[in-house]
Amino acid sequence: MGRGKIEIKRIENSNNRQVTYSKRRNGLIKKAKEITVLCEAAVSVVIFSSPSKLYEYCSPSTSITEMLDRYHQHSGQRLWDPEHEALSNEIKRIKEENEKMQIDLRHLNAEDISSLNIKELMTIENDLENGLMNIGEKRRESYKRMQKDGQRLEEENMQLRYVYQQQMEAMAGKVRDIENEFNHLKVNDQSYEAQMPFAFRLQPNQPNLHNQMLLD
Repeated sequence: MGRGKIEIKRIENSNNRQVTYSKRRNGLIKKAKEITVLCEAAVSVVIFSSPSKLYEYCSPSTSITEMLDRYHQHSGQRLWDPEHEALSNEIKRIKEENEKMQIDLRHLNAEDISSLNIKELMTIENDLENGLMNIGEKRRESYKRMQKDGQRLEEENMQLRYVYQQQMEAMAGKVRDIENEFNHLKVNDQSYEAQMPFAFRLQPNQPNLHNQMLLD
């Protein structure tokens, strides 16, 4: 008994829809790979899921860009304008430059150098030596700058210590002047008290003694 036909319409249940999408997407890409191998056909498949997630497959002998160019030539339809094409070329150039820089970086880290010839190895060696020289020069400049900064800080510290010492000496001088003035006033008060009559020099908090002396 044959399998019944499935009505082609949107699957309402989200879980069932996702399961069906995954199965049919994998089946479609599998068929594209099979027709590429069996028939030597150039196949390109681009799929966007409902959340706009990209899945793609392209025959190993070509690329999606080449497929689009061939489609443009055969259909006569312009898929993008020259401005977009220039932008695409610029992106391609940047990607190639980035890939080259990644390769150069691996070579500088002594990675993937077995396939390099003697001339390329000598170029990398010269680059490393120049880099080490530049690093040494930068290190010496940094050391000299640190020395200058240390000397400047030492001079500022000495200047602050000098100012602090001057302020302390000035404060000590003011304290001595105040003490001398206080001692001078104290001496004058004692000499004035010595010239006063004895009766007037009695303390007012001794009334009984004062009265007894008057009676005598």
